[in-house]
Amino acid sequence: MPNVLLIGPIFIPLAFAALGVTLSRYRTLQHGFGLIGGVLAWLSSIGVLLENLQGNILTYRLGGWPPPFGIVLVGDLLASVFAVMATTVVAAGILYALGCKDKCVRYPAFMPLFLAMGAGLNGALYTGDIFTLFVFIELMVITSVILVAISDNRLGLEAAIKYLFISAMGTLFLLIGIAALYATFGTLNMADIGRLLANDQRPLLAQAAAVLLMCAFLLKSAVFPFHFWQPDFHTTAPTPIGSMLSSVVVKVGIYGLIRMMTLMFTAEAPLIQELLIILGIIGIFFGSLGALRTYDAKRLLAYSTFGQIGFILVGIGWGTAAALSGALVYAVNHAFVKSSLLMITGVVSSRTMTKTARLSEIGGAGKALAVTSGLYFLGGLALAGVPPLNGFVSKVALARGGISAGHWLALGLVVGAGVITVLYMFRTWQWIFQQPPAGELKLKPVGDSPLAPALLIGLCVLLGLYAAPLLDIAARTVSQLSNPQLYIRAVLGG
Repeated sequence: MPNVLLIGPIFIPLAFAALGVTLSRYRTLQHGFGLIGGVLAWLSSIGVLLENLQGNILTYRLGGWPPPFGIVLVGDLLASVFAVMATTVVAAGILYALGCKDKCVRYPAFMPLFLAMGAGLNGALYTGDIFTLFVFIELMVITSVILVAISDNRLGLEAAIKYLFISAMGTLFLLIGIAALYATFGTLNMADIGRLLANDQRPLLAQAAAVLLMCAFLLKSAVFPFHFWQPDFHTTAPTPIGSMLSSVVVKVGIYGLIRMMTLMFTAEAPLIQELLIILGIIGIFFGSLGALRTYDAKRLLAYSTFGQIGFILVGIGWGTAAALSGALVYAVNHAFVKSSLLMITGVVSSRTMTKTARLSEIGGAGKALAVTSGLYFLGGLALAGVPPLNGFVSKVALARGGISAGHWLALGLVVGAGVITVLYMFRTWQWIFQQPPAGELKLKPVGDSPLAPALLIGLCVLLGLYAAPLLDIAARTVSQLSNPQLYIRAVLGG
């Protein structure tokens, strides 16, 4: 049955994580099975998406309990698009870990934690129960905190503790919001909450829940003013983990915002959209200017994530079908570009004696790495939105959304900010790969394998040259979201 595919992206990584614990003494075997688990989860998510494209919304009732009393997994187009994006990056991250030279990657707990983080990420996307969403997000947070804490970077533990405390604030927002919804409606099923809110009655606790949930999702996506934890946490993470954090983990908050606005709080959506436009523009300029002035190549990409998330928020805020479709395309393409750039930066820093990404210490370190230089150059062009790469498709799709919404000032600011991306990416590429080293620079003969980022860059090129399928899927996703009754009927029946 196609519905069984829904449990694959969640329970396959969990099963292989458990298997990895039993194989803790056999690192090669453990990592090999980890890659198999990541690929199987990826194939399962693709299978769910293909079923969605046939016009089906898949549901799977855990334990056989009917909703709204039991937990249900739901695979609609929105969840499936985000899940394929996530499982692709997770599989690439596992592949990178197989060729990574960091000490922490050899720890027995690394691969099981990595797989568990992927399971939490996929579970948050597929669940139709808002409390289970909280559970999966916490699984994702706890595993990522541990993985950053065991990083080779001596500042990893400090960054992990900092994020743990800040994440607790987001957890509090989320839990109180969930409690307010349950106290108001007596259900935790998102489709059932959407059905009850569709009558245009807005109890006081329901409106408070919308505010709390929005704050929680903004914090998970590192959106201003909840952004301050992100640069330290993402910069100090091991490269395969950092490539996930800055590309797909931050998208859980984006997914939550879209789901909240299109399913449950549709009446409050216009007000939320106005706020998202303001926060998005602030994020675009804050992140872009921060990236332009930072001192570390990984930290530069972490700040860049502020800006790229800002572009997505503005698209969601514009609210038209074209704008939301552009935001989805932007989210998917950004995940592949950003993860590949972080991996390539890891490849270069792994060649240095101190494994640093400080620009002052890795200047010229990539001059002899012709293939890596070409990959980074393509990734930088894609992030900046230069044709014919996928970033250009994202920018054009988003600009069409701005035109359809008639928000000319915001559109002008968004287009103008794109120039800053060109500046900091070209400057960084030139600094690392073109100029000769300032002094005597000792490099290791062998660093991390560039295979995983090369595959992701190839995907970026493919999605730029052949963008029609992604644009079509995004348009169909927005069309499905425009009628929340499709989701509600698929889950509740009738």
